[in-house]
Amino acid sequence: MKANEIRNMSATELENKLAELKKDLFTLRMQHATNHLDNPVKISAVRRDIARVKTVMREKLEQ
Repeated sequence: MKANEIRNMSATELENKLAELKKDLFTLRMQHATNHLDNPVKISAVRRDIARVKTVMREKLEQ
């Protein structure tokens, strides 16, 4: 997910996206723990997306 896409979202969309990404991260971690995860790089990609969403949320609060 690109930062520009995230910046175009509203505050409620950002909150929903953050909840969705956290849920995805949880499922990926569970799949990794049970050796059912095909691509472990997905975990770090989702973590980066969570960080991007949180950063944009913080930027919007400061404005």
